[in-house]
Amino acid sequence: MPDALCSLSLLLLLTTSFAFTTGCPSRTSAMPTVASTPLLTFLERLQEAALASFGPRNFDPKLYVDLSLKSDIETVERAFADLPKSSNGSVLAGDLEKFIAVHFGGAGDDLVSVQPADFVPEPEGFLPRVKNPAVRAWALQVHALWRNLSRRVDDAVRERPDWHTLLPLPGPVIIPGSRFREVYYWDSYWVIRGLLASKMYATAKAIVTNLVYLLEQYGHVLNGARVYYTNRSQPPLLSAMIRAIYERTHDVEFVMKCLPALLKEHEFWTSGLHQITIQDRQCSHNLSRYYAMWDKPRPESFTIDKESASNISGTSEKQKFYREVASTAESGWDFSTRWMRNPEDFTTLATTSIIPVDLNIYILRMELDISFFGKVAGNHNIAKHFLEASKAREKAVSTIFWNERMGQWHDYWLGNSSSCMEGQHWDAAKQNQNVFASNFIPLWIDVFNSDKNLVDKVAKSLRSSGLLHPAGIATSLTNSSQQWDFPNGWAPLQHMIAEGLARSGSSEARSLAEDIFIRWIRTNYVGYKKTGTMHEKYDVEKCGEFGGGGEYVPQTGFGWSNGVVLAFLEEFGWPEDRKIDCQ
Repeated sequence: MPDALCSLSLLLLLTTSFAFTTGCPSRTSAMPTVASTPLLTFLERLQEAALASFGPRNFDPKLYVDLSLKSDIETVERAFADLPKSSNGSVLAGDLEKFIAVHFGGAGDDLVSVQPADFVPEPEGFLPRVKNPAVRAWALQVHALWRNLSRRVDDAVRERPDWHTLLPLPGPVIIPGSRFREVYYWDSYWVIRGLLASKMYATAKAIVTNLVYLLEQYGHVLNGARVYYTNRSQPPLLSAMIRAIYERTHDVEFVMKCLPALLKEHEFWTSGLHQITIQDRQCSHNLSRYYAMWDKPRPESFTIDKESASNISGTSEKQKFYREVASTAESGWDFSTRWMRNPEDFTTLATTSIIPVDLNIYILRMELDISFFGKVAGNHNIAKHFLEASKAREKAVSTIFWNERMGQWHDYWLGNSSSCMEGQHWDAAKQNQNVFASNFIPLWIDVFNSDKNLVDKVAKSLRSSGLLHPAGIATSLTNSSQQWDFPNGWAPLQHMIAEGLARSGSSEARSLAEDIFIRWIRTNYVGYKKTGTMHEKYDVEKCGEFGGGGEYVPQTGFGWSNGVVLAFLEEFGWPEDRKIDCQ
């Protein structure tokens, strides 16, 4: 007889709005692709022309799809067609530069710098546990960066949306920085954690309001607030943002306004092709995967994706590759050998054939949060339903991902019928045995970090995993030149793992959390002192060195790095006598 959680899992499957009951939808038709705009279609052509004219050195394809029109698209297309061409069909660099200057506003010009209304140079009660004067002075400099990254969308975007790829938003935003000129989804969680440490509650709420607006407009929170990001989401942390804000403000009205949007987001991630059912000997487990609604080159990386697919024969094979690329971008880990069948071949990306540990932890966190918000809002039906859903997912995570021998949770590879909900049977051999930082993300939520014996086992596994280095936790053990691989360390991963360890009842785990925190703070501090900037990622082998790899040059600013530094310092503090320089 199946147990109660298995029965609940089956009930949830049968009652999900978009659950498949018969047949199996095709991979390319089950989700609608997002229609492009005339402007975006032209900007892809401009991106290709710019690569041909200016050459690949320091070429950033995203720059060209972030441009905004100065006049109607028909006039611009005619002017482009009239440009003189060289014998190979390219436009002379000087002519193209003049054309862009005449017909387009600069990338980011449709965002306006604003002073956050709740920013003060040194908030009352700011980081009370930071006693070291040098660290405190630096933390105030990081806090001040919120002013540099604060923007609002120009009114012109709402008045003439067809002239922009930027999307209108109701409130101000905090951008990551550098080429990332718009608000991003999962970045915003750590931005908000930092804003809360900075006592900037109104700015934090405005970010959530913008994300809820996107969710209501498009049915999911977009990867970022651009037309070309409407084809995918990012790791779903909206509920965690709202919970963090509520724990500081106890604003019940804010929770009640956001709750309907969270129900819609949960449906997005637990229905259609995002949901997969795995059957073991006793139970059917519903889990989620990344699956972008796109089978073309990403507009922001149009030239890169076309080049990557140049040796793939056949239209359907190219479309499959483009979907995998976009789905990997949806994961936030773009890119990593974690998603490749062959770590040496980028075209073997197979993200839609993987059930990721961390995605399902984020959704489990969402279910727990919605249950909590149901209680706050006085809706006991929601509270009960989502508590039961969380228990079913917790059981699924423990059954499908947990590897007792290694003391970690592992991603699960699907069989050949991965576009179908039926016919997936659990097989231990399908767990990805490679070590990634994501294998330890379940520690972040209380249902796992409250089990002291489990935490001690996982902490021991992390210590011996090879991921710990002088400047933090590496993303993987494979040096592939992809940015979500070794030797890069990323702020969100340090924070989730260390925070989970610190919240456990294990003294050994708390000690490991402090060790990770100290290494990460030191590398951020030394890097800032050397370069005058905060970086999006760091080299965990070399204290004070920023990371590299990937399809764009390393970026500075940087939203989530700033947020994690402030959140870490608020949680752990820094004694006056502890050194801050690299050891």
